[in-house]
Amino acid sequence: MTTPDKQRSRTGSDILWTALRRNAGAMTSGTVLMGMYQAGETAFPIALGLIVEYTMRDRTLGSLAVSIAALAVIITTVSLSWRFGMRILQKANTTEAHRWRVRVAACGLQPVARDVDLKSGEVLTIATEDADQTADIIEVVPLLISSLVAVLITAVALGMASVQLGLLVIVGTIAILSILSVMSKRIGASTREQQARVARAGAKVADLIIGLRPLHGFGGNHAAFQAYRKVSTEAKSQSITVAKVNGVYAGTALALNAILAAAVTLTAGWLAFNGEITIGQLVMAVGLAQFIMEPLKLFSEMPKYVMIARASAERMALVLAAPPVMTPRPERPSAGGDVEVDSVRYGSLRELKFHVSAGEFVAIAVYQPRAAADLASILAVNVPPDTYEGVVRVGGQEIADLSIEAVREHMLVNPYDGEIFAGTLRTNIDPAGAGRMVPEAVEASMLTDVVALHREGLDYGVRDRGANLSGGQRQRLSLARALAADADILVLHDPTTSVDAVTEQLIARNIAELRRNRTTIVITSSPALLDAADRVLVLDDGAITAEDTHRNLLTTDENYRLAVAR
Repeated sequence: MTTPDKQRSRTGSDILWTALRRNAGAMTSGTVLMGMYQAGETAFPIALGLIVEYTMRDRTLGSLAVSIAALAVIITTVSLSWRFGMRILQKANTTEAHRWRVRVAACGLQPVARDVDLKSGEVLTIATEDADQTADIIEVVPLLISSLVAVLITAVALGMASVQLGLLVIVGTIAILSILSVMSKRIGASTREQQARVARAGAKVADLIIGLRPLHGFGGNHAAFQAYRKVSTEAKSQSITVAKVNGVYAGTALALNAILAAAVTLTAGWLAFNGEITIGQLVMAVGLAQFIMEPLKLFSEMPKYVMIARASAERMALVLAAPPVMTPRPERPSAGGDVEVDSVRYGSLRELKFHVSAGEFVAIAVYQPRAAADLASILAVNVPPDTYEGVVRVGGQEIADLSIEAVREHMLVNPYDGEIFAGTLRTNIDPAGAGRMVPEAVEASMLTDVVALHREGLDYGVRDRGANLSGGQRQRLSLARALAADADILVLHDPTTSVDAVTEQLIARNIAELRRNRTTIVITSSPALLDAADRVLVLDDGAITAEDTHRNLLTTDENYRLAVAR
């Protein structure tokens, strides 16, 4: 079900407003405390000026003690307000970043019909760096307001001493912000481009890691590395550009703030020289001129951080606003139902029609690998139903009328390149920890030798992407996970391509036995699996061209015999 926040998170601005609204309480408390901190910082030079003013009139220990006590109160206020204010804001910041990371990750795990081409590596960058930078808006706004408080208190205090000084601070601050706001737009544009290029570099290296073994196999690792180096160099160049822009921005802000502080100091000195302000007011003005550089620096940096947060939020919106493959609907397929593909045209498939009854074990012998991949994608609902002609029905219901969650609960499609995760054999087979079919799945997939080989058994550690397992072991582990799920309908795509012939025979018989009276479809060219099936459908040139048992097809169909006989 779509939540209100998800409905609103369609643009970067929506995401920022959601974050601000959700953390309004923490931001209010943080703003008050940080405002007290800036007010205390501002009060310090004001207090010094007053101390000088009154101590020169009343030179007693009592006045000195009162002055020291006042300074102690100010220092305590500054210390505690900063400590608790930043604690509140940083807690809200990290919590909000966590929420967006989870949201982006959840969207990245769901199949969506994206109008933009975002790869898994880019989604990873968006779910980490962009989520963190977007959540920074929680700290930026309170710090911006508290810095404004410091500037206003400074202007009022100086204005009470001399209207000329107060106006100088106000006019100077407006001028500084006007100049820097123009520069911050350039930072926002450069940052967006940098984030996009860094994300593309991350996606490229993720692809390289996934395909490292086959790349080594045909000697393509050097060319792939050069391709990554090119993308990474582009990201580096853009990062240098952003660094230069940020350097110019920071240098300009510092120079402008220093000019304003110098102008206030010189003006106060001139007024004191002419007798228009007292020595105490001069001390206060000089102290405020030095102090105001910090809030002005913070105040002037806020537009930059706002632009960075907005750029990151816009990138998150690319993922969060991506439409789902199917519109969620309340209908659900009937339990233990059948599968029907009716006149489907997609990619290499042409008027594909077949029906698998409930409880039947059917093998599909596909002569063209592209057709096998297209069929698996459609059954896995990786392809939106409105992008292909024809209808796919599961349990008597059209896939287009079902929610993707309902389809996934009812029908599991296990790809030929199933991912292996870092953890243990057990957590790869049974990620949810249900543990109902783990022993049966291990035995059926012939993973028993891998379990017996290690003292830890099913708790044997598996490295990232199964790096410490052979190709056949990884494939059998993926098959065990699919069998342990005990889905009403199970679709296996080439589950034994990396397994030796003897083991393949045993696996085929085990699958048929374990899945007895459960709907099972195997897309394969394996003679063992084809022979174990109740019947075989021959998919050639995008359509079903023959249908019979494996052994009958071997004797009656020459093309079939040539395609599958080993």
